[in-house]
Amino acid sequence: MSALLRIARLRKAHGTRVLFELDDVVLDAARAYVLTGINGAGKSSLLRVLAGLEPGEASGVTWQGQPLALSPYPPLLREAIVYVHQHPVMFSTSVAANIGYGLRARGVGKVQAAQAVAQAMAWAGVEHLQGSDPARLSGGEVQRVALARAWVLRPALLLLDEPTANLDGAAREQVIALIPALVSLGATVVMACHDRDLIGMPGVQRLKLRDGKLEYK
Repeated sequence: MSALLRIARLRKAHGTRVLFELDDVVLDAARAYVLTGINGAGKSSLLRVLAGLEPGEASGVTWQGQPLALSPYPPLLREAIVYVHQHPVMFSTSVAANIGYGLRARGVGKVQAAQAVAQAMAWAGVEHLQGSDPARLSGGEVQRVALARAWVLRPALLLLDEPTANLDGAAREQVIALIPALVSLGATVVMACHDRDLIGMPGVQRLKLRDGKLEYK
């Protein structure tokens, strides 16, 4: 597989405390990864650094073979990488408007955006919720809407922070079922999680943060 993203000596510190210092982070194109580690190991911080939501230091970054700097965060990565929080924020509009938010922010026309939103809702199985008040959604519905909101932007790299946390039964299974579909469309997916079903999915590479280092398992 070809490397989508490679970062040499990625370091994150809070004051004098070094959270992690990773020699070489390599993510292949169109592949799924699970990021594990004890609470406080830095899993969420690593995802947020990769997404440009927190500062980090690196000696070298390449994206699809193109050299970049990590700071200031490159517009190329801002377009290609999408982060989904463990507790996604829903705007007080409608499900369809939430899914289309990123498209509108990128200046996509109304007709094209509406078509893309309809495709995203169908993909995530939330068409029946398109006019619903997001405040009335279940936890599983919120996660699927959040994934549709990310999917509609066609990210090359999708970062998911505990995508099945606080879900059970059918809601959890529905979210898990969307992960292989993302990879089949060419996205690289990194999931910070403790979910054994996600960790054990066929073809998923496990990354473990331990003692400030990243282990490939």
